[in-house]
Amino acid sequence: MHNVKKLTAIAVISSSLLISTLGFARDDSTIVVTATRQKQRISETLADITVISADEIQQAGQTTLVELLARQAEMQVYSSGGAGKLSGVFIRGANANHTLVFVDGVRIGAATAGAPSLEQIPLSQIDHVEILRGPGSALYGADAIGGVIQIFTKRADRKFAPEVFVGVGGYGTRNTAAGFSGNSDAVSYSLHTAYDSTDGIKAIDAKAKQPYTYDPARAADGFRNASVTGTVAFRPMDGHELGVRVFHTDGRNWYEGGPGFDTRADVSQSAYSAYSRDRFSDAWTSNLRFAESVDDYNSFGLYSPQGSRYKTTQDQESWQNDVLTTVGSFMAALESLQQKALAQGQYDKSRTINSAQFGWSAAFGSHLLQLNVRNDDNSQFGNKTNGYAGYGYRITSSLRAEVSGGNAFHAPTFNDLYYPHYSNPNLRPETARNREAGLVWNEGGIHAALTVFDNRISGMIISSASTSYIPQNVSHAKLQGSSLTGQAAIVGLDVKTSLDYLDARNSDTNKRLPRRATEQANLRIGKTVGPWTLAGELQAVGTRYDSTTETNRLAGYALANLVGRYSVTPDWSVEARANNVFDRKYETAWGYGNPGANVFVGVRYAPR
Repeated sequence: MHNVKKLTAIAVISSSLLISTLGFARDDSTIVVTATRQKQRISETLADITVISADEIQQAGQTTLVELLARQAEMQVYSSGGAGKLSGVFIRGANANHTLVFVDGVRIGAATAGAPSLEQIPLSQIDHVEILRGPGSALYGADAIGGVIQIFTKRADRKFAPEVFVGVGGYGTRNTAAGFSGNSDAVSYSLHTAYDSTDGIKAIDAKAKQPYTYDPARAADGFRNASVTGTVAFRPMDGHELGVRVFHTDGRNWYEGGPGFDTRADVSQSAYSAYSRDRFSDAWTSNLRFAESVDDYNSFGLYSPQGSRYKTTQDQESWQNDVLTTVGSFMAALESLQQKALAQGQYDKSRTINSAQFGWSAAFGSHLLQLNVRNDDNSQFGNKTNGYAGYGYRITSSLRAEVSGGNAFHAPTFNDLYYPHYSNPNLRPETARNREAGLVWNEGGIHAALTVFDNRISGMIISSASTSYIPQNVSHAKLQGSSLTGQAAIVGLDVKTSLDYLDARNSDTNKRLPRRATEQANLRIGKTVGPWTLAGELQAVGTRYDSTTETNRLAGYALANLVGRYSVTPDWSVEARANNVFDRKYETAWGYGNPGANVFVGVRYAPR
């Protein structure tokens, strides 16, 4: 009841701020690419999209990427015991493997289990993040039923810019990062490295009653991760650019696997790409990319002392052409994706997906339109065509109404198809149909939005006791909800807030989908005074269940964080963050703990 009262209070505050101000300050000149695969001002997009800025990432301190995503509208997360542990993100209530993740335009993730390893991506390597909510298969192909997360790593934006950061915090947390970047007329380059480690917390709670994995003598389950990102780009002549990008992380994650054994997992993720961007005329731009991503997971436990390896390699080629005309912007692209999946001693499989797509977006007076269609020819499942149609009407110069519809699909994972004794080679792809409507207020950088959505999933893959843990296309799901969001400058305070409602259910049983809360609210209030920047954050999440039968109830919770930064000089700053200041005990997955109250302090050198 205590947490419910807090949730209600935050929801009231969020709603009151939205209603009283009618709008929120936002930089409407921000350019996004994830909504249409073409550059577009965020204020002109029809898609439900959010940008997590470099400044917000910088103030996150020891916060993980998963925790930062949890504070965004229409997103909920779970974690199996703190930093580095297995985590998942639900966008609009869709499954964790219904979200596609890209790093600098390269698809990453594990095709064995199907879900991206977001817990392994350090914030120190990220410049900004774009989040597309809603079906993305008409733009990006399979597995984008819930949405798309695109991560952009740091790169050059001025002549020469070094950067160094050192921070320490609770639970033995230590973060270091260093890098530099530079830019000239003919060449740009960047190189950033980081090393993060933490002693962590005791991941498994004794109440989980899992004696085969619970070690009461174990103090904590740590995590360490090293990472590097780099970019080199050449511009031999105006309008033409050749470049390469590198992203790599290499970490070790300790977890509880029974008394007397050093149970751990070595995890690495990589994304490499080479590209050519050519503007052949004022109207036509060509983008050619060759890329590869690798997700390599090797666990060492009581029953696999020599290691149990799961590796995904994704080879990717794409050629996209953008054409600007008097009747709108056109996009045509060809793509090829080769997925290779290895489960050591279990299976070694591959599949190829060849794709063709077309897009058009335009503005005619008060009318905005977007159309996309994509065909994926999967070597396992044949052809699948998905589409998207969006329409917006400017009621006034400030207020716009939007409606859209689209479909999407999710291909079964390699584990679903081939893992011995727990697989089904006859599975077919899940399909989804989404409809949504919204109102958007924009005026001189002032922004507020109300979105209502209805997403229906057919042939949902379920693996439970009722199917002897053999995955089956036995279920349907309905994901319905609404979100009220905004940003504002109010009496000298910078305010960002969201209030979400979600009804995510198995349509066949009318039971709520696991780990999804019906209500969630977020509020952030900050202020800059001279060299000081101070902010407070509140997050409240309602009750959930950790099973398909609405058992193992997860109580609602509310968290408060404090952020501070002091600019000693224009180049030097001291940053501090206090997380979970009231030391609330809460779970996002049954039987797994989360960090209590902790403080993180860091020093940053970043010449302007």
